[in-house]
Amino acid sequence: MNINPQPLTLRGAKVLVVDDIPANLNVLSEALEGAGYEILAAPSGEVALKIVARTLPDLILLDITMPGMNGYEVCRRLKQSEATRAVPVIFITAHEEMKHIIEGFRVGGVDYITKPFQAEEVLIRVETHLKIHRLTQELARRNAELEAEINRRQQAEQALQVADEQLSVISTREAERWGLAAFVGRSAAFQQLVQEIRRAQSFGNLSVLITGESGTGKELIARAIHYGGPKAKGPFIAVNCSAIPGELAESTLFGHVKGAFTGATADRKGCFEQAHGGTLFLDEIGDMPLALQAKLLRVLEDGMVTPVGAAQARRVEVRVLAATNAELESAMETGKFRQDLFFRLARFAIESPPLRERKEDIALLAEHFLRTLASEMGMERASLSATALAALEQHDFPGNVRELRNLVERALIDSGGGVIGPEHLHVGGRLGGTTKLAQTKTDQATAVPESSAPGALNLNGTGSEETTILAQVRREGSINNAECRELLQVGMHRAWYLLRKLHRAGKLKQDSSGRWAQYRLP
Repeated sequence: MNINPQPLTLRGAKVLVVDDIPANLNVLSEALEGAGYEILAAPSGEVALKIVARTLPDLILLDITMPGMNGYEVCRRLKQSEATRAVPVIFITAHEEMKHIIEGFRVGGVDYITKPFQAEEVLIRVETHLKIHRLTQELARRNAELEAEINRRQQAEQALQVADEQLSVISTREAERWGLAAFVGRSAAFQQLVQEIRRAQSFGNLSVLITGESGTGKELIARAIHYGGPKAKGPFIAVNCSAIPGELAESTLFGHVKGAFTGATADRKGCFEQAHGGTLFLDEIGDMPLALQAKLLRVLEDGMVTPVGAAQARRVEVRVLAATNAELESAMETGKFRQDLFFRLARFAIESPPLRERKEDIALLAEHFLRTLASEMGMERASLSATALAALEQHDFPGNVRELRNLVERALIDSGGGVIGPEHLHVGGRLGGTTKLAQTKTDQATAVPESSAPGALNLNGTGSEETTILAQVRREGSINNAECRELLQVGMHRAWYLLRKLHRAGKLKQDSSGRWAQYRLP
């Protein structure tokens, strides 16, 4: 008998032969073993079911007519079980009557062979149905993988949708916080400023240069332009150019790849890539190193950034807003600032007026700060007496709006939430002073940096109360309200407020609550 060996994918396939006549078992086993199959043999239906329970075959040759349980019943039971339902069953029959053939298909058989056996026919039918079985299994596996992938993508799409909805909510909240609603005033200078901001919002890719004295709210203007424009859902990245170490300036703006320099242990995105799809705010642009100005100009012209150590440039879509309190014209004359960069940045210019030129806005701003700061401190809203307001309006505010905010904050703390009088105002170097002098040392210690959001902490000022608190915690391990009052020689409200600000800023960790709360480094 000429038997062709089976393909490697079918060799070793398990075939269960079920027949009550030993001669038939021998003939079929010999033919199938010669073709490379692994043979299992059973003399009855009952034994066949026990074998199947122990070892799952790839195909079953099943005699119909057997004593006890016939082949039809064995097939029915196999198809009732989830484990054996997919195993192909080929019936062995001596009957060629159509009713027997139909019954075999009805109970779940896939084919039949007739006695006496023709070896070639048996092998062809077995090989065909094993291939179909293997293909069916592979198709089922791939369908399961495809279904799992579809489910994964659907979950990812749902997650993206949720994230987009959350981002929309966040963007809306940020727009409410930083939009034009955050601006307070009624003066002609203020109205002109608002009109210029609205015009800048209308052009989503236009570079804007914001000029003005320190403390006039240049970052607030930049945020209002961003959150009121078409890129509001994108990121807003703020960079203080004067605070970037010279050796890290290029890496900070454009990023670097792993191994680009000592300490570059991983790829890092620069501020331009972080701001992709949104706005990059370059504060104190006049302090940017001259060498970096040329690279910034190139990015503004072609929209391509090249990380330090990288061979390929990357495209970014970023709106650049810049701010300065320096006279860039003088810097250009002395060669410290590139003229071409100035004109590229100042395609639209906005000047933020000093507070002394909008005196009629002082009362509105003071009331605004009283309301927001009282809410932050958890205090009752205080009121400003007429004499206190008069003292504020006579002051020239060299520190502008930031100085006014600091004065109101300190007065609110000192008054305990009651009516604020001149005695609570640290103006002109003494309480209640109305002369045109600089802020007191205490006011300077609580000043808010230009590049920080309203209410942010200043932890960089030498001798500031916050710095003193943090230094004490580093020495002693913790601090509470009583220890803070003794350390700073301040009242309970001031100590509680400073500790709470440091906690909310993430600089201190609160171990407990109430008057005995302990604060530690995070």
